[in-house]
Amino acid sequence: MNWNFRLLRGLARLTFAQQLILLALLPATAATLVAIAVLTRQHLGNLTELMRANAQTVALQVATVAQAPLSRMDRRALARTAQTGTYQPHVQQVQIWTEDGEIVANSETVDRRRGEGLQVVVPIVSDDGRHTGKVMVEIGLDAVRSARRAVWLNVALVLAVSLLGVGLAGWWAARRISEPIRALGEAVDRLGAGEAASVAIEGTSEVRHLQHGFNQAARALAESHRLLQSRINEATAELARKNQLLEVASQAKTRLLAAASHDLRQPLHALTLFSDGLANGETDPVKLQRIGHIRECVDSLDRLFSELLNLSQLDAGVLQPQWADFPLDSLFDEISRNFRPVAEQQGLRLVVRKTELWVRCDYVMLSRILNNLVSNSLRHTVEGGVLIGARARGKGVRIDVVDTGVGIAAQHQARVFEEFYQVEPASRSNVPGGARGMGLGLATVQRLAELLNTRVELSSRLHKGTCVRVQVRAAPAALPAPVAPTPTLATTVDDNSDSLADLRILVIDDERTILEGLSVVLGNWGATVLAAQTRAEALALADHWDTPPDVVVSDLLLQGGDNGLDVIAALERHPNGIGAGTARLLVTGETKPDRLREVAAAGIAVLYKPVSPRVLRQAIQAQRAAALTMAAGL
Repeated sequence: MNWNFRLLRGLARLTFAQQLILLALLPATAATLVAIAVLTRQHLGNLTELMRANAQTVALQVATVAQAPLSRMDRRALARTAQTGTYQPHVQQVQIWTEDGEIVANSETVDRRRGEGLQVVVPIVSDDGRHTGKVMVEIGLDAVRSARRAVWLNVALVLAVSLLGVGLAGWWAARRISEPIRALGEAVDRLGAGEAASVAIEGTSEVRHLQHGFNQAARALAESHRLLQSRINEATAELARKNQLLEVASQAKTRLLAAASHDLRQPLHALTLFSDGLANGETDPVKLQRIGHIRECVDSLDRLFSELLNLSQLDAGVLQPQWADFPLDSLFDEISRNFRPVAEQQGLRLVVRKTELWVRCDYVMLSRILNNLVSNSLRHTVEGGVLIGARARGKGVRIDVVDTGVGIAAQHQARVFEEFYQVEPASRSNVPGGARGMGLGLATVQRLAELLNTRVELSSRLHKGTCVRVQVRAAPAALPAPVAPTPTLATTVDDNSDSLADLRILVIDDERTILEGLSVVLGNWGATVLAAQTRAEALALADHWDTPPDVVVSDLLLQGGDNGLDVIAALERHPNGIGAGTARLLVTGETKPDRLREVAAAGIAVLYKPVSPRVLRQAIQAQRAAALTMAAGL
C-alpha cells in the first residue's frame, strides 16, 4: 500500500503534458511487449519442432541401417553406422542400444563445442516386426539459440522504434492539448493577482469553448473587482472618518473624566480632612456617629475615584513592571491584614492559605490585581467567605481567589472584564451603604495582567460563587525576600504613630479650604504648618524663614497655570530654600495621561486625592525618613 501511495503521489507531481505522454507510452509499450512475446514464443516453438523432426529423421535412417549389423551383433559395423549419423547437420551424438539397454555403439562430435541438445529415441525393428534395439540421436539447439538472440535484437529495435513513434505522437498531442491549458493557468494566476487577463482562442473545439468562457468570466470578474474596490475605498474612507470621530470622542471622554475627577477630588479631599478634624477630640456619640457616616460616604467616593485613577494611569502608560523575585506569602499577609477587618465587619470569612512559593513579578501590580479581586469578591458575597491560595503549575504559579458569592451568569462572564460593564447582583444587603463600583475593577485587573504578560481566567456559577485564577512566573526561593515598596504610598510606617511633633511642614495648594483642612489635621498631629497658595507666597515664606521646612506638601496644579513641580524646583534654587534634608510630597487630583507621565518622570512621591489622614501621615513620615537617610549619606 505504501509503495502504491508513493507511486500515485509521484505521478501527481508530473505535468499534464508528461502525464499525457506517459498515458500514450504505457499502453503502447504493454501491447508491443505482449505481441512480441507471443510471436517470439511461437517462432521459437516452431524452430524447436523443426529440429526435433530433423533428429527423428536421422534416427530413423540410423535405425534402418543398423538393423542387420545389430542382428549379427557386428559392433564395428554398428560403430560406423553411428558415426555416419553424426555427420548430419546439428547432430551431436548417436547411440545404438540393444533391446535390454546395452549400448553397443556410441559416436559423438569431437570437433566442436557441445551445447544444449534435444534427444530423440526410435526403435530398431527387424524384418519379422520384433524390436531388436533402439537408436538415440541428440541434436544441438545452437540454431534455436541463435534464432532467440536474433529475435531479442529485433524485439529491442522494434520496441525502440515503436516507443519513439508513440512518444513523438503523444508529445505532439500533449503539446496541442496542454499548451492552451497552461496558458489558461497562467491567465488564472494573473487574474488572481488582480491583473487583467485573457487568452487567445485556439486549439480544439472543446478548448476553444473553454477559452471563450474564461475570457468572458475574466471580463466580468474585472468589472466586479473594479466595483468592489470602489466600494472598499468608500467604506475605508467612511471607516477612517468614523474612527476619527471615535478618537475625538474618546479624547473628549478622557478629558472630561480627567477634568471632572480633578474638580471633584478637590472638595472631596477637603471634606476628608475636615471630617478627620471634626472627629478629633469629639466625645458626643451622636456627632461621632454622624461623622462616621460622612467618612463612609467619603470612602465610597474615594474608591470610585481610585478606579478612575487606576484606569487613567494605565491609559497614560506611566505604569511599567518592575520585576523582582519575592515570596508570595508576604503579599498574602498584606492582603490578609488589609481585608480581614472588612470581611469580619460583613460577617464573612477570609481564608488566606500559607505558601512557600516564590514568584517573579511586579509586587505592586500583582498586589493591585489581588486587592481588586478580593475587594470584588467581598463586595458580592452575602454569606460564606473568600479563599486565597496558590499552587505550582509547571514553570509557573497559579493564584486562586475563590468566593461563595452571588456568582456570574454565563452570558455575562465574557464581558465582566470590559470597562464600565456591571452585572446587577441579586442583593447588596451585605455591602455597607449599598456601595457599588463603576465597573472598572476587573477591567483594571485585565489591563495590569496584560502589562505583566500573564492571563486571568474566570469561572463562575450563578448563586454558587466565583473563582478567578491568575498565572504568574515562578522564581527560586531566596533569602532575604526583596519586597518592592509601593512608589506612591508609604506602607512601612508605623500606623500607630500619630505624632508629627516638631516637624515644620510647608503646604502649597490653591484651594483655601484644602489649606485650612491640612492646617487643622497637621496641627492636631503636632506639626508647625506654613501655608501658601501660590509660588510667590511660597518664595516669600522662604525669604523669611530661619530654617527650611522639614517637609513640602504641594498640589500639582496651581493658579495661573503653575504647578507644584515648578514651585518645588524654584524653592530648591532659592538661596534660603530647601535642600536634600527636606522631604517632597505631591498631592493631586489630576488624572490626565500627560500629567500622570510628568509626575512619574519627576521622581517625587505622589498621593492622589482624596487622601485619608492616615495615608497622608504615613507618607509624610516615610518621605521624612527617606530624606534624612539621603542627607546623612551626602
